Amino acid sequence: MKKLIKVSHLDNVAVALVHLNKNELIDLEGKTIKITSDVKAKHKIALVDFEVGSQIIMYGVLVGKAHRFISKGEVLTTENVKHQSAKVTKKTETITWSSLNVEKWANSSFLGYHREDGQVGTKNVWLFFPLVFCENKNIEILKEVFDKELLNEKASKHRLLLRSLVNETEFLQSDINEVITKSSLKNIEVKFITHQAGCGSIRQDAEALANLLAGYVNNPNVAGATVLSLGCQNLQIKLFQKALDSINPNNKKPILIYEQQQIGTVDEMLNLAIKESYAEIKKADKIERTPAPLSKLTIGLECGGSDGFSGISANPTLGYVSDLMASLKGSVILSEFPELCGVEQEIVNRCTTNENAEKFLSLMKAYEKAVVDAGSGFDMNPSPGNIKDGLITDAMKSAGAARKGGSSPVVDVLDYGEYVTKTGLTLLCTPGNDVESTTAMVGSGATIVLFTTGLGTPTGNPIAPVIKVSSNTELAKKMPDIIDVDTGAIISGEKTIAEMGEELLEKIIKVASGEEKTKADTANQDDFIHWRRGVSL
Repeated sequence: MKKLIKVSHLDNVAVALVHLNKNELIDLEGKTIKITSDVKAKHKIALVDFEVGSQIIMYGVLVGKAHRFISKGEVLTTENVKHQSAKVTKKTETITWSSLNVEKWANSSFLGYHREDGQVGTKNVWLFFPLVFCENKNIEILKEVFDKELLNEKASKHRLLLRSLVNETEFLQSDINEVITKSSLKNIEVKFITHQAGCGSIRQDAEALANLLAGYVNNPNVAGATVLSLGCQNLQIKLFQKALDSINPNNKKPILIYEQQQIGTVDEMLNLAIKESYAEIKKADKIERTPAPLSKLTIGLECGGSDGFSGISANPTLGYVSDLMASLKGSVILSEFPELCGVEQEIVNRCTTNENAEKFLSLMKAYEKAVVDAGSGFDMNPSPGNIKDGLITDAMKSAGAARKGGSSPVVDVLDYGEYVTKTGLTLLCTPGNDVESTTAMVGSGATIVLFTTGLGTPTGNPIAPVIKVSSNTELAKKMPDIIDVDTGAIISGEKTIAEMGEELLEKIIKVASGEEKTKADTANQDDFIHWRRGVSL
């Protein structure tokens, strides 16, 4: 097994694949490197002497500068390296790309839920959510009613009401302590979202949340929705409906909306919501999976709890899948704009139009300015866990994170809350926070999410399967309850990136068809955090 790897021929640093000892001599590309101190796996070694201010290159791009003299064979740390990235002002060339050979999957399909607008879902979900945080408690009551009525637990009065509807019997208070019979629903899941917004912040935040929630309803994984409104909040029903019409003016999904200040008591509203929602859920349960081409998939690309191997194994595997999907005319979403800092030139040169290139740079500059105005900067992006495992500058982390997007052309650039409409690779402006980013991609149409991690994170989503991909085998063995796919074989040299990418695509097809459940779904890991760009008023 190799002990050091240089990712790009342009690099002047290498990554330790295993723990290295002081004074150890290692051959790399015909040259001998003497390790000057003990080095943990995943950390970076200087391949040349760096004078103060010298540029540090990894993944073929600028990822930092020497803060003090660094000798050949010395480990890079936050003490001797500072963040630096290349400045980009415009598109300088158009990068050509040849699609991959996808004959192997030319006739492949997945079993999905076909919607009237032509989209195909990997799940069939009835979704409950509030327009404002004031309704969170009522959503939680409905969650207890619908969730627990389908389990063998004792009933509450609201669950008794649903039970009587399920069993088509009279509502009897004397049954309140009886054990519930499991529901006969087979093809539908019932999921719930709560949030801490909808009022009290600037109007733009209400509009952004409206767009996000409308995207969730429009996502083909959703069969229909029950929406609760208080009545006086910033995120008015009309604003939500306007957002939904903007995404899909021909939406024909059933959407049940209840406004508490119009209806009256909580019981009146909940009883009405239970009765009418269950009637629609029964109809949605009749929808069955049927074959669909892989081009109907929309895949979100995410990373969280990254380590020094993420950019070498797991992220490039997602990049290969991204290129496979682009070749198959499917849709792919790359987000986390703070983690594209340092690779902007490659990104803009991959944009198919100048308009998209300019939009990307404009969004990046506006985002960075907002971060600086708040007293921080993109250079503060690596987390303590990232740094501990070898990602010591934002540009270094970004260069590895960007590999999730492969090398295919960027066909579109979207701001937060905008919905994917094109096949190929789309960029979506989101934070680097993994839950906020995953939440946003699903709101923009992702029907399945690929999530790489080197340290381990349990993130999931209420309506889209999240496939967790480990960058190293040690993590996969340590946390098997959250890891679905292990790409550690790339680090050991047992498999190539292409081989792992093909294996991951086969896994995607099985999950999308409902043949396999992700670990996040098995654990009911339903995370939802929207991005609040503004301030509270």
